[in-house]
Parts: sequence; C-alpha cells; structure tokens
Amino acid sequence: MKVLVIGSGGREHALVWKLRQSPRVTKIYCAPGNGGIADEAECVAADVKSLDSMVALAHQLQPDLTVVGPELPLMLGVVDEFTRRGWRVFGPTQAAAQLETSKSFAKEFLHRHHIPTAHYAICDSPEQVRDALPHFHTPIVVKADGLAAGKGVVIAKSKDEASTVANQMLSGRMLGEAGARVVLEEFLEGDELSFLVVSDGERVAPLVAAQDHKRVGNGDTGPNTGGMGAYTTPTIIDDQMRDWLLAHIMRPVVAGMKDEGAEFKGVLYCGLMMTARGPMVLEFNCRFGDPETQPILLRLESDLLEAMEASIDGRTSDGDFKWSNDSAACVVMASGGYPGAYEAGKKINGLAEAAQVEGVKIFHAGTSKRDEYSYTSGGRVLGVTARAADLETAVQRAYDACARIGFDGAHYRKDIAARALKKD
Repeated sequence: MKVLVIGSGGREHALVWKLRQSPRVTKIYCAPGNGGIADEAECVAADVKSLDSMVALAHQLQPDLTVVGPELPLMLGVVDEFTRRGWRVFGPTQAAAQLETSKSFAKEFLHRHHIPTAHYAICDSPEQVRDALPHFHTPIVVKADGLAAGKGVVIAKSKDEASTVANQMLSGRMLGEAGARVVLEEFLEGDELSFLVVSDGERVAPLVAAQDHKRVGNGDTGPNTGGMGAYTTPTIIDDQMRDWLLAHIMRPVVAGMKDEGAEFKGVLYCGLMMTARGPMVLEFNCRFGDPETQPILLRLESDLLEAMEASIDGRTSDGDFKWSNDSAACVVMASGGYPGAYEAGKKINGLAEAAQVEGVKIFHAGTSKRDEYSYTSGGRVLGVTARAADLETAVQRAYDACARIGFDGAHYRKDIAARALKKD
C-alpha cells in the first residue's frame, strides 16, 4: 500500500523510517520532507500551511493512508477534509485537536473532567493579567494560548516579569496571533514525563514513556525550545504508574472528548509533571512528539502501520504495540542561535562516519541535500538517536556519533538523560 506522511522534521523522518519496515508498505511519500527523509521516501512538494495544497497532493497521489505529523495541518482541519472525501487518514479532527491548539480549551477541559493539572487563569487583556497575578506564587508560568512551535512558554521569576511577558504576548509583538490569549499557571516542581497513547476514540494503547529536554542549555537553562533531546527506558515508570496514568488521565480524556462530541482518534501526547502531589497534566499534543518519537520508535518492535489502521477502524487494543527492553536516547544538534535567529545553508560533515556507530540512527530534522552533500535548513538540524541494552550505553553511543558530525555553529546539550543516569 501507498503511504503519505505530512511534515518535514525529525519526527516525520522517524515515522517514515518505521512505516517503511511494514511488509504491507510498497511506496512511501513525504510532503515536503527533508534532505535525510529523501533517502528513505519520495519527497513531494506541498504547503502544510494550506489545506488546498494538501488536498491537491493527496488527490494526485491517491495514498491508501495519510499520516499527519505536525500540529498545524490538524488545526487547519486536514483530517476532517480527508475523511469527508473518503480518504483514510491517521490523526484527530480539528475539534479534537483543540486539546493542543488552544491551551485555554485544554485547561478548561481538564477542570470540567476533574483531571489533575496546575492552578491557572485565562487572560484576554492586561487588566485580567493584573487581576489574576495576586493569586499566584512565583515563579509563574506564562503560556501563549495558541501554537508557538514549543516556544510559547516562559517561566517568569517575578510577578513583574510575568506581567511584562503576558502583555508582550497579548500585544502580538512576541508570538503574533498565538499570544492573543494567555494562560497563567502555577509552577510545578518534579520530573517531566512524556506519555503517549494511540486512541480509536474509545480505547487507548500506550506507547513507552519518555522524557524530553525542553530548555536549550545544559542543566535546564536558557529559553524553551521545540526539544533538545529525549530518552526512554523500560524503567522510566513502572507498570503501576502506567496503569494509573491510563485510568486517571488518558482514558478520562478520551471519554470526555467523546462525551463532548469531539471523538479523539490518533496519538494523544500528555506532558506530565510528576510532583509530590502526584502526576499533573502540563500540556497535550495531538500528534507524535518531537524529539520523543525518535527514541520511542527505536524501541518499537511491532508494526506501526497496523496500530494506525486499528485506530482509524475503531479496534485499538492493549496488544497493538510490542517493545524492546533496550533503552534509547536522542540528542538534538541545532543551528547556531537556535531557538533565536539562525543562519541556514551550513554544510554538514561526518554523517556517514556517525552512522557507523553501533546502535545509532540519525534522523534529519532541518536539512536539505544538494550535490550529494547535506546542509542545514532549520533550527533543529539532526536527531542523533541510539539504542542499547542500557541507558548509559545508549547515551554514550549518541554522543559518540555527535562528536563525528560537524557544521558551522552546531550546538547540542551535553546532559541528555543525566538526571536519570545519576539516579541509577
């Protein structure tokens, strides 16, 4: 069967790589793809910001299945439009994707359904910000309501800073329309956890848990990014905690969405803070996470295509995924200046040498290819990912591969999974 993957990042490279392993996949397209994806799929031009462009492409290619990678096409309603035309597509509808596309919708939904989350206030004006701030202790988390590519969250150390950031968001100067409404949140302490399930609108099948590293600098310093690395191990949570998260968060979310007339099919990603009070929901994504997908899929031993089709057909079950007991880690190599302004077009050296490191798979995020050479084309350039019998070896392999890769301005965190290794 023919499969079309929409998107151009490291997540989409990982999805293409894993879907190719299905014996039923005979052809795979990626729109628009990137320099690394082009080695594993036919990259085709498409504007993921245009519903008409995506519809025209699918009409031309006639794929048997379309897999939506990034959040923007979901917000535009690509799943609704494809479904209306009778095309099979994996992902949630525009209404269901509000769990990600609107922070205020997500917070109010959690409140309505008594699902644990941080204390919050939704503000549409500087006056509402001023009135809400006395109800918070510092630090205060300020979030843009809309999509901001992982950069719409600021942890303010003082109420003055929170007020300034919130007002910059509301004015449109900081994030455009994404900040037209803001959410103030209580700051939660603990370890972050990424927990994903695939749902068919009623049932859920869990993926293995992972931990992301959002801040740009070592020791969780500097501004938030789309993610600088991630890891997953068999022991990141135990079976009892996994079952608690399914019973008290994931299944209630799916049931609540169905009750509200927005049945959720596809991947539901829950960003959690494991606090002294128990797990609390930080955010939702309505698609595979990036970079968590890279190490997660390195551990997946069953057919991803089968699980996606089960979701579409309403037959998701606990047995949809089979996992390796290995660990995996991903280190993101980024362009100089990221997550701020950066220059593209830097030649990347050492990719072939890095790929020779045992257990390593290099996923391209922001690359282009010309004259057989790879060049940088985005803020996050590569997801250098490795699998091994234990986390320490997986991390070591990933960094060994990173050391063999070079491009002007390259930077990456040197402490991916460090806290987990320290606990061990």
